[in-house]
Amino acid sequence: MSIVRLVGVVREVGDFVILDHVDAAITAGDRIGLVGPNGAGKTTLLRLIGGMDEPDLGQIQRKRGLAIAMLRQEANVDAEFTGAPSLRLAVRAGAKRLEELELTLRRLEHEGRVIEPEYEAVQHEFAVKDGYALDQRVEEALSGLGFERDQWDRPPTDLSGGEQTRAALARLLLADPDLLMLDEPTNHLDLAALEWLEEHLNRRHGGLIVASHDRAFLDATVTRVWEMRDRHLTPFRGSYSSYARQRAERDLRAAQEAEDRAGVIAREKELIQQYRHQRKHGKMHEHEARLEALEPMEVRRNDAKLRLPTSALAGGGPARSHEVVVRADDLVVGYGVFSTDARVPVARVPWLELRRGERVGIVGPNGAGKTTLLRTITGSLPPLDGVLELGKNVQPSYLAQLRDAPIPGATVLDALLAEIPLTPAAARGHLARFLFRGDDVLKEVSALSGGERSRLELALLFLLPSNLLLLDEPTNHLDIPAREALEAFLSDTEATLLIVSHDRRLLEKVCDSLWVVDAGLAVPFEGGYRKWRAAVADGWTVKAAAESEARRLHVGRTVEVGGRGRANSVGRVAASTAPEASDASADDLVGSAAVSAAVSATVRPAAVRPPVAKLSKDDYRRRKAMVDEELARLVGLKGSLEAALADPGVHGNFLELRRVSGDLALVNDALAVAEEAWLELEEAAP
Repeated sequence: MSIVRLVGVVREVGDFVILDHVDAAITAGDRIGLVGPNGAGKTTLLRLIGGMDEPDLGQIQRKRGLAIAMLRQEANVDAEFTGAPSLRLAVRAGAKRLEELELTLRRLEHEGRVIEPEYEAVQHEFAVKDGYALDQRVEEALSGLGFERDQWDRPPTDLSGGEQTRAALARLLLADPDLLMLDEPTNHLDLAALEWLEEHLNRRHGGLIVASHDRAFLDATVTRVWEMRDRHLTPFRGSYSSYARQRAERDLRAAQEAEDRAGVIAREKELIQQYRHQRKHGKMHEHEARLEALEPMEVRRNDAKLRLPTSALAGGGPARSHEVVVRADDLVVGYGVFSTDARVPVARVPWLELRRGERVGIVGPNGAGKTTLLRTITGSLPPLDGVLELGKNVQPSYLAQLRDAPIPGATVLDALLAEIPLTPAAARGHLARFLFRGDDVLKEVSALSGGERSRLELALLFLLPSNLLLLDEPTNHLDIPAREALEAFLSDTEATLLIVSHDRRLLEKVCDSLWVVDAGLAVPFEGGYRKWRAAVADGWTVKAAAESEARRLHVGRTVEVGGRGRANSVGRVAASTAPEASDASADDLVGSAAVSAAVSATVRPAAVRPPVAKLSKDDYRRRKAMVDEELARLVGLKGSLEAALADPGVHGNFLELRRVSGDLALVNDALAVAEEAWLELEEAAP
């Protein structure tokens, strides 16, 4: 039986049609995912179903007495919420009916009327609605959605906007309406809160509609999908993954049918022209009648898709970075309060290393220090203690999570031109890749939506070449097609990646390993998101991992980074020139690609180098051939780069000159390593 039915619903804003004769039905217990690009009308549809707006045409029929509640994207708190003495009581007020029943029971008990039928009826309803566990459910919701216990008794007015949205969600879950509608509920939730919310929604018996761009969340919570596309609604059965397969098949089939129909129409037109020239009017009219009956199939306009560039707009590809891109040793990240000379440590990093080409995701609870760590690596925050080094030729680009800082320029086009001098045609071409076409480039920056702002930030990110991408929640405000385009780019790029994200699909598809930040520590985890969650379920903790890593480093490390001691060594080196330690032996490096790429080596000063064991004749000949081959290759590469430096065309292009100079520096360093390996090999000669 339907609890809500939409019949021919039309919604217009001025001359623009948002919904065009939409028909749909919701039955009790339906779990519906609402998908579509930004601006397709998802929020408009939810507001119509909830009765907050009325359709311009058509009808919306609701079951009598139906309780509907909606979580909007922005914090939607009322005076009752903000006026509550504590967060706990503000959330508890969501169960308004239970609180009314509780007060009635207390009144009847105070009046001594516990044996009356009214008391029995009220007590039965209270028990059926699980009222006796209300306080336990309130605490479960607060804890599950990421509120620390010391926040529960604070006034709601102390909360940030994101925290207020989470609190509003907790209050709605306590209300447990017949139809719960959630508009982008995963915003402001960390991974643990996402998993808790999925589990809670799966236990609900009432109806659910979720508008979300989080594909993993949709897969975990819905059994039907409504697609908003071209002002119409199309229902699909199954999870989001099932919908995506069905939609791809339908689009392919529709394109083939349209192509076939277009071919038939073209053939009929050709025959009409042929018979007209031959003056065979009977045949001509016959085919004209056929053509009239053949209405061309409407070919759906393909959605414009985000197309991230494979090279930067200025200067082409980036230089090749050092083998070790980022290294942190006993690093403390946080904030310095200069007015009081105080420091606020957020997290300690015993040891982390990011190597060229690695794709690492930074995960952990909200407030653990993920963004603080990333900002420290970018240089926008100074380290409080320890060592932080960036390798040679590292060219970082940083996408911040909080994208509310002013962008220079009144319009989108101005913002791009303020970053780098370009012709208007080149600037428009670059912006078109990020879906700013035609008059879109003249939109005021201050009036951009969240999704448009994110696309502009990405456009600015790819102006200059980079071999290290530091991305903080890069999928925020992006719709599903844009997220998929970003994922495809990140999967194919040769840049080293360090990504803070709560997008599980992005983490699983792109990141090979993780840095986990929690409990004031940051530690590495070898494996992707699913492997990490499985390890957590088996008892893995950050603290235990840090202790294990400390034991490994204590046993395995004999030389500090760049020969520097850990104590009292604070700073950030933009391009380290000191030799770097490596866990690999010199024998492992000889003749491998690592010799030409890495500037690091296990070579120690001669005074402390241990005696070299003699090799057998066969081992010596084999290794010497490999080293000689590598030396010859590097010498040839060095000659090519030196010739390129003499080219006037390279000297006239600053970015190309920087790239060639950087490559030459790397080759010189690699040559030094290979030559040292050759000398060691000679000492080991039989």
